[in-house]
Amino acid sequence: MRRLIHRARRTRSGERGAAGVTVAVMMLVLLGAGAMAVDVGQIYAERAQLQNGADAGAMAVALSCKDGPCNTALADGLANTNSNDAASKAVVDLTVPGQVTVTTSTINGSSSFLTNLFANALNAGPVTVGAQATAGSTPPGGGSGFPLALSDDCYNLTTASPTATVQRISYKPGSTCTGPSGTEIPGGWGWLDESSPCNATTIVGTSGMASDPGNNPPSGCSTILTNWKNTILAGGEVEVQFPVFDTSSGSGNTGSFNIIGYATFKIWGWKFGNNHEYEFRNTASDPGMTSSLACSAGQDRCIIGQFIKYNTTGSGSYVPGGADLGTSEIRLIK
Repeated sequence: MRRLIHRARRTRSGERGAAGVTVAVMMLVLLGAGAMAVDVGQIYAERAQLQNGADAGAMAVALSCKDGPCNTALADGLANTNSNDAASKAVVDLTVPGQVTVTTSTINGSSSFLTNLFANALNAGPVTVGAQATAGSTPPGGGSGFPLALSDDCYNLTTASPTATVQRISYKPGSTCTGPSGTEIPGGWGWLDESSPCNATTIVGTSGMASDPGNNPPSGCSTILTNWKNTILAGGEVEVQFPVFDTSSGSGNTGSFNIIGYATFKIWGWKFGNNHEYEFRNTASDPGMTSSLACSAGQDRCIIGQFIKYNTTGSGSYVPGGADLGTSEIRLIK
């Protein structure tokens, strides 16, 4: 009996020791798994910041390339401002014409890796984290806006600039800017069918953009014209991207235009109708106007201003646009 009791006590004591080892091993496994989760989260967070910096840097450098010499220094600054530790660097690649590729990475002294990871306690190797983005510029391939299309015979866009010549574009039938076929579409060659009130959606290369005949603009434009007027009177600028066509066909409700691209017009004044918001600074006595710029009386219709170079930013898939008429869209390609 004494032997049995002694053996039982000895067995329970041995089991207690085995359980302690098992718990210790499990604790190491759990701590390791937790440390790995924290490390992976830190890596993903860092990479997200680097991707933001790469996207912003690529867009900024691409925009600078359109305005003049490419300013590659912009990428480094945006890489840092988009990271919590302000310790990032960017490398800019301009080897592909019309494209800017920015590669960002973390920095620590002369090495590119994350520090203070739990895995460092296990003598794990350095973790390199980086991101890349490519941006490019292209003329817009489509858009929506004020339902007025302009003929490419009306102006010379090679002089488009912030100091371009101020000019009047008349689009009453029979004037010099009714389009290549003269009075082919009577009653106003430039008005487009609306996709929503005072808004037309157009696509480059799609022939048959329907016309909306008549001297006056389509319905629903009162609010937009009032906003334009208030902006100019407050000292602001109104810059509108108009679709441009090269050919037209048909007449009246069956008329249509072939859109080739988009040009940006800085508006000084207009006469889209008679009285109220449909007329603004369209006479020789108005500020900045002259007899050569002023719109004729009666049923004449015109828009006054200057064609400028204009850059806008967007994102998404890279879709080739239309003719380069001074308006470009800076987009993320990948």
